[in-house]
Amino acid sequence: MGAHPKGDALIKDNRISQRTLGQWIADFPGCLGSKVKDTFHGQLPFLFKVLSVNTALSIQAHPNRELAARLHAQFPEHYPDNNHKPEMAIALTQFEGLCGFRPMDEILGFLKNVPEFRALVGNEAAEELQSADGDPGRTSLALKKCFTRMMNCEKKLFVDQLNMLVKRISEEEAAGKDTSGSNGELLLRLHSQYPGDIGCFSIYFLNRIVLQPGEAMFLGANEPHAYLSGDCVECMACSDNTVRAGLTPKYIDVDTLCEMLNYSPAPVSAKIFPCIRDNADPCVYLYDPPVPDFTVMRIQIPASAQQYTVSALDSAGILLVIDGEAVATSAAALSDITLTPGSVLFISANESVSLEVTSSSGMTMFRACCLL
Repeated sequence: MGAHPKGDALIKDNRISQRTLGQWIADFPGCLGSKVKDTFHGQLPFLFKVLSVNTALSIQAHPNRELAARLHAQFPEHYPDNNHKPEMAIALTQFEGLCGFRPMDEILGFLKNVPEFRALVGNEAAEELQSADGDPGRTSLALKKCFTRMMNCEKKLFVDQLNMLVKRISEEEAAGKDTSGSNGELLLRLHSQYPGDIGCFSIYFLNRIVLQPGEAMFLGANEPHAYLSGDCVECMACSDNTVRAGLTPKYIDVDTLCEMLNYSPAPVSAKIFPCIRDNADPCVYLYDPPVPDFTVMRIQIPASAQQYTVSALDSAGILLVIDGEAVATSAAALSDITLTPGSVLFISANESVSLEVTSSSGMTMFRACCLL
């Protein structure tokens, strides 16, 4: 949902001559709101998605603006635009992902308890990491060396070690042993989805995070991550630049990924992004990340409400219905619009939408916008 050239949203109302959202915005740039239009040069600055993750999505990171411009100039076939791509995932169901480097004690614990993992990193780099503990600058450099060694090790070495690890964990599980010290359950699951993939070993470097519905994680530039399972809404800057290095059949760019990553260890708790209840409207919860490109609102209309107004903002927005039903009216709409789960509305800046709620259990909606 958005106006990126590679996935321009289609307008469903055939009374409107423009076929796509991008064409509509180009013809009526004022719909973005004056600040958004000027700041983002007449472009809608965000993309809005719903993901339902059954098998893991690749280990990846997104470049900052400077790196994006360089990658796009050098390899336009792999990096299709010159924009950064910070993103936020908000859980609809329990949602599982990998995000950022684990605290040092956890990584060192795996290097000690998982000999197959240590074999890929190598003793020298592992010892360097151990001796750097407590010094953030040295830790970051040593972590980079360890991760880069693993990602670049010879294919035969990592396939042999991965097979040994899978065999060992499978035997331990069969014998009823606890394999959590080797992250056994997740290792076997990823190996079953991507057999022989170096990405399986990334679970020993990256935090495993489980979000409950309504919880979010924000992924800034250069933050390594992978989505593993569950449903989420995702909002991001308007870009398709992704640097991948594992758990994927797509183009892999290990050197760029290893060079660009943010090698700062942090606990899971630091990765969960809080939402704030809106002072002006108790139905609205704000997810407002530290980037100008987008903000997401979760709108939770209680069962007791028959009417609700989606308030006007000085920004274009995209409204997605998750739960519940309503009839929507707006001064700008050609006629009433029936909203059901999965309905998507584009709301121009400074337009409000009145809802006559028809479902007895209230409504859940998400609205992406740009609050400059």
